[in-house]
Amino acid sequence: MPSRSLRHWRAAAWTCALVAGWCVDALVGRQTRPHADLDLWLPALGFEHAVAVFAEIGVDRLYPWGGDRPWNFVLHDGGHRRVDLHIFEVGRGGSLHYGGFESGTLIPAEALGGTGRIGDREVRCEAPEWSLRWHTGYPPRPQDHHDVAVLRDRFGLAAPAEFG
Repeated sequence: MPSRSLRHWRAAAWTCALVAGWCVDALVGRQTRPHADLDLWLPALGFEHAVAVFAEIGVDRLYPWGGDRPWNFVLHDGGHRRVDLHIFEVGRGGSLHYGGFESGTLIPAEALGGTGRIGDREVRCEAPEWSLRWHTGYPPRPQDHHDVAVLRDRFGLAAPAEFG
């Protein structure tokens, strides 16, 4: 990654928060499994800057994925790097609005108030209980079972019903 792009991303990184597998790993402070992509919560106001930074490092193509929506889609580099973006807007009172106005979800700002570590860097991520919650609502995959077990064991959280 060119150093200029890394500097730009670090300058903007406070506006993003990790979600999914890398979030779980950041919360526990170590990589627990391989990852196919990087999932990020990104405020709509930071979208243009983030896309420019991704383009600088070659992550500049849409990766068609089942269920893509204007607020959730995957970018890729034509090779192995993929970024799954989850775009939100900040609503009145600081809540986060994810999704379309008619079918969207309001999320408290605290949901993205977690911190973790990737290597020697502190990163912003989902709070553990929210990370656990967002591993539900769809048929769990093997990596979801893994992530839920890691969160359960590290933070003493109860596993959702669909995880037994």
